[in-house]
Amino acid sequence: MGKIKRPVLSSSFFERDPLVCARELVGTELVWGNCSGIVVETEAYLTLNDEACHTFTRPSARAFVERNDAGAVYIYMNYGVHWMLNVLVKGGPRSGLILVRGLEPRRGLAVMKARRGVADVHRLCSGPGKLTQALDISMRHHEMSLCRNPRHAFVRDDNAGARVLADPRIGISRAKEFPWRFTLAGSAFVSVAVHSPARKRLTAARSAVTFSAR
Repeated sequence: MGKIKRPVLSSSFFERDPLVCARELVGTELVWGNCSGIVVETEAYLTLNDEACHTFTRPSARAFVERNDAGAVYIYMNYGVHWMLNVLVKGGPRSGLILVRGLEPRRGLAVMKARRGVADVHRLCSGPGKLTQALDISMRHHEMSLCRNPRHAFVRDDNAGARVLADPRIGISRAKEFPWRFTLAGSAFVSVAVHSPARKRLTAARSAVTFSAR
């Protein structure tokens, strides 16, 4: 496999509003060792006053935000089963965590299929728990920076700037009405399809201005 030579997203990318970052991560490529995939789905969480964010109830999550720089990895286990990959956004008008929810596999498909035990490429990374299993992401990556090592980073891709849809966050019980889940329009690799695309289209600017956590 050739080396990724496209620009790695620097920490400055993650020093803006979380909603802007979450939207603009869609279409980039997440490189993880010898595997990679196009980001097709993200979810934004605010570190202040967002009941669905870990920082609302977990002192350890608030401490993580305090001691780490923008672009740091925040890992947690969901329901004792699946690891979740998040990236810290900090230094802009408000801080947050972005959950990476779905990838379109691009490199290392054979390895990912073996780890997942599935052959269907559409099922490899179509969900936050699936993609961490496919990429072998675990707690050992907690607090690692995604802005320093090109083997573990987001890189620019030709899909960057593609049409992105926004709809309410899923898989949560509180503050689920905010349309802070961002998906690549028309992608067959998202975890849950957007049911009404015509009504869900939002630009990053409109999302950031119109919607704010309680």
